[in-house]
Amino acid sequence: MPGISARGLSHEERRQLAVNLTRVLALYRSILDAYIIEFFTDNLWGTLPNSWQEALDGLNPPQLATLLYGLGGPVYRSVWPLTLLALKSTAYALAFTRTPGFHTPSEFLENPSQSSRLTAPFRKHVRPKKQHEIRRLGELVKKLSDLTGCTQVVDVGSGQGHLSRFMSLGLGLVVKSIEGDQRLVERAKRLDQELLQALEKEERRNPQMVQTGPRHSPHHVVRWVDPTALCEELLLPLENPHQGGTRLLLTGLHACGDLSVALLRHFSCCPEVVALASVGCCYMKLSDPGGYPLSQWVAGLPGCELPYRLREGACHALEEYAERLQKAGPGLRTHCYRAALETVIRRAQPELRRPGVQGIPRVHELKIEEYVQRGLQRVGLDPQLPLNLAALRGHQAQENRVVAFFSLALLLAPLVETLILLDRLLYLQEQGFHAELLPIFSPELSPRNLVLVATKMPLGQAFSVLETEDSRQP
Repeated sequence: MPGISARGLSHEERRQLAVNLTRVLALYRSILDAYIIEFFTDNLWGTLPNSWQEALDGLNPPQLATLLYGLGGPVYRSVWPLTLLALKSTAYALAFTRTPGFHTPSEFLENPSQSSRLTAPFRKHVRPKKQHEIRRLGELVKKLSDLTGCTQVVDVGSGQGHLSRFMSLGLGLVVKSIEGDQRLVERAKRLDQELLQALEKEERRNPQMVQTGPRHSPHHVVRWVDPTALCEELLLPLENPHQGGTRLLLTGLHACGDLSVALLRHFSCCPEVVALASVGCCYMKLSDPGGYPLSQWVAGLPGCELPYRLREGACHALEEYAERLQKAGPGLRTHCYRAALETVIRRAQPELRRPGVQGIPRVHELKIEEYVQRGLQRVGLDPQLPLNLAALRGHQAQENRVVAFFSLALLLAPLVETLILLDRLLYLQEQGFHAELLPIFSPELSPRNLVLVATKMPLGQAFSVLETEDSRQP
């Protein structure tokens, strides 16, 4: 998707971008703050300007993908209102691009399940998306570690340790892994041993691949990192400090909610931490207040508030949804069915609003009344309630309108993510640190792909080195 490059903006340009974003988000707040399951109960279609309704009504999903998301050359069947064209242009102009500066079309060309850039031992138990992520982030951390002279990498929220294993056993870094779930840590240790054995077998088969020097598995620590307090365990060195002392690099792959904020605070407050490479996610789990805003500049802007619904929307996969629109599969009707179910729930029990509905399998094969009956059962209501079939059919006939409204909201969602990440950049800059945002993963595989890189020393043009591909294949 198009967008503005996050790298290289001056401090003043970043501040002005934050001003523009808060103004635009306030202008379109009614779209961003809407819940698509309330499409019928709150008449969301009627909240759009009449001219927008006329332009969007009747468009099928592939046409929406073309006209709103720019997939293919846009062919307008009517003259769109300038206000709708302005929304589209603004969404592109103010959002950070998630398109990396590198191209690796062949990584999964031979086998969609196996990255050609990783050897078999590092791919085992790792899904393709994660293979791509650990390779790209691991290589960036390795370069950043070399540039800043770090003695140890700390992987926070390490889960099953896939990233930690790649950095330590694949790239030769000294790694401490911190994870709060004991079960995940035990699993990580078992996978460490399995990988070590696999690497030893491979070296016996291919003696020319023998690694010089000893291999060090990650050092695993079971510990929850409190976002509001410094974690001493995180800062403890694994080895005796070198003459220059301990120099830590903090990283986190999709550090959820406040965990990404905790990394920023440790980087800011702890002299031992000299570099940071963090990929955040789950913005809806940020504490409010506390997790956003962090910078004085954004906190002082009118309309800077980002309620839960906006932050939740910023986590949706725009590229994946655009592809779904192009294919026009029956799965797109899920939002329409769920919105129709909400009307039945409210009539039966008005105080029950937006209840969670556990996944109903094979929605696209169900008639709308069958879906509603199963949904009623999921939320504890009588599935045999009398249904107004004519009303349900009327809702189903508006499926393309539901898809169009959701597409508008998703088009704007990257602006919210941009403001959250921009706030973090400004927070670090206000303290005199050097920070950049780099698109690191292929957005089709991993839409949350902007890595926040920060150092306590000027790197200048070295930031561009971090974006390039690495030719090594561990």
